[in-house]
Amino acid sequence: MSATRRVARTSVQLELWTPGAAGLVAGVDEAGRGPLAGPVVAAAVILDERRPIDGVADSKALTALQRERLFERIHADAVGVGVGVATVEEIDRLNILQATLLAMQRAVTALPCAPARVRVDGNRVPHLPMPAEAVVRGDATVAAIAAASIVAKVTRDRLMDALHAAYPQYGFDRHRGYGTAAHLAALRRLGATPAHRRSFAPVARVLAAQEAVA
Repeated sequence: MSATRRVARTSVQLELWTPGAAGLVAGVDEAGRGPLAGPVVAAAVILDERRPIDGVADSKALTALQRERLFERIHADAVGVGVGVATVEEIDRLNILQATLLAMQRAVTALPCAPARVRVDGNRVPHLPMPAEAVVRGDATVAAIAAASIVAKVTRDRLMDALHAAYPQYGFDRHRGYGTAAHLAALRRLGATPAHRRSFAPVARVLAAQEAVA
């Protein structure tokens, strides 16, 4: 039986795999490219067509509770899950695009079994030892990528909860590091933490203003 494509009950495309034919297919997505603080997180997921997971969809279309439940299901029923993180220091040193691609590389490397092919959300792919394909809006059309988006989002949210515990006055548990009005106000009032991305313009402006006053 050759590898085929089938519409899953999740209403997104599910890549099927047959060992010895097309091989394992991993979906890859990231969370946290846009925020002013915190790491960027990528996930790679190989789904098992024998154990379909109802409800898998783009993480942005799901509630926090739905994502948490699906996160557990994906880890329980997928063939493999890998997570990669690029730190704030790496983001500032490399730039956010290169740091994101690095996190994706790490996620694929962290899989318990090597896929034969990788499908990545967006229009850029990291350097990998196997064929990789970019899929624009893949998190809404490819089930493995949608599953990866859920794992990446939940993992990053948990990391931001840890940052909130360290810096509760910034509200990381609410805005997750994005440049909301409340976050920008706290940044101007309190200054930047080690978790802030100094290469991002709003943070750089605050640091420059603080240096000018000093």
